[in-house]
Parts: sequence; structure tokens; C-alpha cells
Amino acid sequence: MSQNPSAADLIRTHLARVEQLRHEATAAGWQSAVDEVKRLQARRFRATYSDFLRHARYAPATHFFLTELYGVHDFVERDAQFSRIAGALERLFPEAVAQLAVDLAETHALTEVLDQTLASHWLTLETSLPPATRYIMSWRLTGSLSSRERQLSVIQHMGLELQRLTRMKSLRLGLRMMRNPARLAGLDALQHFLETGFDAFSSLGDARPFLDTINERESRWVAAFFDLPLDECSAALSMELANSN
Repeated sequence: MSQNPSAADLIRTHLARVEQLRHEATAAGWQSAVDEVKRLQARRFRATYSDFLRHARYAPATHFFLTELYGVHDFVERDAQFSRIAGALERLFPEAVAQLAVDLAETHALTEVLDQTLASHWLTLETSLPPATRYIMSWRLTGSLSSRERQLSVIQHMGLELQRLTRMKSLRLGLRMMRNPARLAGLDALQHFLETGFDAFSSLGDARPFLDTINERESRWVAAFFDLPLDECSAALSMELANSN
């Protein structure tokens, strides 16, 4: 009788997929295009959530999502640390912490698959096109509405779990006590991610309005990227990108 994969297995599977995609992007010469796509998306996110970034209550959680999940960073070291201690996470921490790591790994893998596919289409389009138009055309060639919806679903779950975990004072204290052991064990990137997430959501209070707004705004953009007439969508995205500067 088959068993459901463990949290550790899921983490390793998702992160192995990310590592494979990195190698494929490098081998295919797509990495610079992947980085271009990520930078454009980061600009759009900053503009879409500029009000949250200025809001004392919402700013830490917004920075956490934009930096730790969708930032234009090299996550190789953090991924390696998560993968290396996936089994220990499951053994030593509450189930919700292990599930949080699964959510992170799945979001990371989904994002890399979509960004790399989008970048492969980006490279086939005329460089003379406005970046917004080129991005939307690449998005439509990529398709994968179900994966976009799954991204949003996992983000919602991750946010709610972070909120729930921040209420466990013993867990927060335990994380603080892990700083030096984590550093000595070469797990400082992982430690930073966990503490940053806990700090961000402990200051948030009720996370539901924050997460509901993210879901509403991202769903609206996803719908526009797929269905709005190209000229109209390009104008809207160009205006949004201009607001990120």
C-alpha cells in the first residue's frame, strides 16, 4: 500500500526541481532572460503593493513576500540548507513548521518553472517591443492558469500558517535560541528566512485582510494578463511599472 510522501520528501523533490531548472537555464543560455523577467515582476509587485510598503502594520510582511519569495536573489544557499535538513525539520519542529517549508519549496518550484518558461518565450520576441507588451505576450504563450492559481493558493496557506505559528511563543523563543547553532552549522540563510517570516507576521495581527488583498490584486492581474486586449493590458502594466520607480 503506497504512503503519502513525507514533508522531507516533498521539500527535497521541489528543491531538486529548482536546481534542475537552474542548470537548464544556464545550459540553454536563458539565465539573463530569466533575470530580466524577475526584475520586471519585482517592479510590478513593488508598484502593486506600494501602499502596503508604506503601511507600518503591513510593510514587514510585504517586504518578506517580495524579498524572500519573489525577490531577484540567488537562493542557492538557502535551498541547499532547506534540502539538507529537511528530515530534521520534520523530526524536531511542529508539523506546521515542516509544512511551512513544504509551502516555500513548492512556491519556489512553481515560480521557477513559470519564470523559466516565460523567459524562453521572452527570448523569441522582438527586443524592440515595449517591455510590458513583451512580458504579456510571453505570459500568454506560457499559459498555465492552473499553476498561477496554485501559486496564490499556496501563498494564502503559507501566510495563515505563519500567523498561527507566531502565536506559539515557545517556538519563537526556540528560533532565537537556534541562532548560534544555526550559524555554526551553516544554516544561517534558513534561520534568517524563518525569523524574518515570524517577525513580519507577529507584527501583522490578523493576516486575513492582508492575504485577501493579495489574492484579490493578483487574481485581477492574472485575469488581465490572460484576457484583457493586448494594447489595453500593456498600457495598464506600463503605467504600473512606471509607478515602481
